Amino acid sequence: MSIRQLCLLALLATSLPTLAQTSAPTDSPLRLGQVLQSARLNLDVQLTRDLAAAAAADVKSADHAPLPVLTAKASQMDLQNGVGGGNWVNRKRVDKSLGIDWTWERGNKRELRTLSAQRAADAAQSDVEDMQLQQLQAGLNGFYDLLAAQERLSEISAIGQNLSQWASTAARRVKAGDLAAQDAARIEIEAQRAQSDVQQAELDRQRAAAALSQVLGQAGAPRVAADWPSLQAVATPADLESLIEARADVRAALARVQSAQAAVDNAQALTRSDITWGASVDHYPGTSTRLLELRLQMPLQANYSYQGEIARALANLEQARHALERTRLSARLELQTLQQSLITSDGRVQRYERDILPRARQVADGAELAYRQGAVPLVDLLDARRTLRATLIEAINARADHARARGNWLLRTQPDTLLATP
Repeated sequence: MSIRQLCLLALLATSLPTLAQTSAPTDSPLRLGQVLQSARLNLDVQLTRDLAAAAAADVKSADHAPLPVLTAKASQMDLQNGVGGGNWVNRKRVDKSLGIDWTWERGNKRELRTLSAQRAADAAQSDVEDMQLQQLQAGLNGFYDLLAAQERLSEISAIGQNLSQWASTAARRVKAGDLAAQDAARIEIEAQRAQSDVQQAELDRQRAAAALSQVLGQAGAPRVAADWPSLQAVATPADLESLIEARADVRAALARVQSAQAAVDNAQALTRSDITWGASVDHYPGTSTRLLELRLQMPLQANYSYQGEIARALANLEQARHALERTRLSARLELQTLQQSLITSDGRVQRYERDILPRARQVADGAELAYRQGAVPLVDLLDARRTLRATLIEAINARADHARARGNWLLRTQPDTLLATP
């Protein structure tokens, strides 16, 4: 083997670990910005985009005049005496005709039809924005649900491991005659309950991960990073009316009202009959080869003036107006609820973080120290530990509630603040 081949083999051997490390997939936890980016492009949003594209195509379908109609016919063929000899085009006694007809729409029907389709397309586009916001909210809620489930599992697992070690120590102390069997049994029961709580916490984490995976449109069990928001207060504007009118669902409902109004005007324009103009050139050997025919057609609205179409359009307009009022009312109630939830959750999480949780830890540490010194019975120590465990879970839930309330409020009022999150 040559020196050059040996050098190549040595270089390949040294580069293999690096290549393997580079190609290995990384299972890094998701950040909030990644979740929001995936949520706003998921399958539900894509389906709404498809509906918006179909509505935009309806505008092109509506914005055109009636197509002209080309007519070719052969008539005056004498079946009794025959049509004579010769060429069918020039000699036989057959009246050949070639004509064209075109309908003149009156009453601005094309403009009104196009306006109705355009407003419907605007509503469909606003539906895309509303669906994006809904999926952003679902992604944000799923992110913090999974984060809270992960932290609950971590805290409960730590408590369970501590109790398991404590139960092992208690068993050895019972054998040494240093602890009553009754107290060891109580500790063992607490350890088993803690293990059951760990299993339930793991199940909750799996459910939260599955829910987030559905929002993201991805398979697998994702993990999320500890992207808790700051506890700094968020400004809540007093003028909610401008926020309501700027919402995508309200704009969509308003566009549907405008579309329904244009449909009413178009239905009323049906009372102005359209006129069909036509002309044809006839070729009849033996009589004349340059015959001209002019035609004019229009429907006679004697017993019916499109009352049904007009009534249906008016009913659709009223339905759209009621839907707009309901959407505005729902938007107002949602913003008020989000605002109140933000204020309440902010005060609640502040109390847990600064007062309740530190005091619960202090009480639990004091009870454990007092139990080791024989100053309190085992029951008091177990009660202090149960209180700490419940307080830890409540503090995590309070943090998650605050994060969801803050995130949903920002998505409704200042979406760029959250969407700019790296």
